[in-house]
Amino acid sequence: MTDNKKTKIEIVESPKFGYVAIVGQPNVGKSTLLNHLLGVKLSITANKQQTTRHQILGVNTFGNTQIAYIDTPGLHLKETKAMNTYLNRSARAALFDVDLILFVVTALTFDAQDENVLSLIKKAERPTICVVNKVDRVKDKGRLLPYLESLAEKYPFETIMPLSAFDNFQVKEFEKQLVQYLPEGEHHFEGETLTDRSDSFIASEILREKLTRHLSQELPYALTVTIDLLKEKKELLKVHATIWVEKKSQKPIVLGEKGSRLKKMATEARLDMEEFFEKKVFLQCWIKVKDSWADSKMSLDQLGYKN
Repeated sequence: MTDNKKTKIEIVESPKFGYVAIVGQPNVGKSTLLNHLLGVKLSITANKQQTTRHQILGVNTFGNTQIAYIDTPGLHLKETKAMNTYLNRSARAALFDVDLILFVVTALTFDAQDENVLSLIKKAERPTICVVNKVDRVKDKGRLLPYLESLAEKYPFETIMPLSAFDNFQVKEFEKQLVQYLPEGEHHFEGETLTDRSDSFIASEILREKLTRHLSQELPYALTVTIDLLKEKKELLKVHATIWVEKKSQKPIVLGEKGSRLKKMATEARLDMEEFFEKKVFLQCWIKVKDSWADSKMSLDQLGYKN
């Protein structure tokens, strides 16, 4: 006797996993792009170079796909200090051990620093997508097509994607396209994992962001932050932070009149920490001097700048 009932065949897609490096020159919007891809503010942002000083791993898991994004410091042409050397080394290292590269450029521009990044991508020989950011600033959209065609002539990119990270325009659509370029493979992280960075690192970055945004054009490059204590007590997170400067004359600039500037920056940092950690935060800050720390490899190592 023949069974004429149709058998339902369920097609299960294989899981996908990939490491994806986000690279480009300073201030092209790499960190803003990462934050929108994750839907969470993980990487700090400011309109100054050297805002991102470390590789930041951000994990996004959706459906059968897991993407481990690596935000990198902006690549510089000149290495004037030990800090610049560290930043370039950190960014270059990410290129050679990933499944896919996102090369971020600013719409309608392509200068010597972009050429420098592209030359490193060519050496890495990894599949690369060119992300054309800040298209919201282009008033005459007719100029975009010739620009995109010029990029296509520079390198055989997998695709070229215009978007605006600041406005979150086309970002999620871009991520959906990105999946097709990832290899099949089991996920490397638990589904709820956001990053491999410690809470102390996150806290130090949040405070450094406020310092970078509020202080003068030059001073943020002479600043760094370390966390001396991060202790959880019931519903409260206790944080002790040290702000390091290079000269004694920089301490009063950070403090402001009667400590008002530091109080304002610390308050903003505390509120952001409370949002990120989802609990009340008690934050205390001290300012200390370490002479020319940004130009000393030993000092950089001591302050946590290690590849």
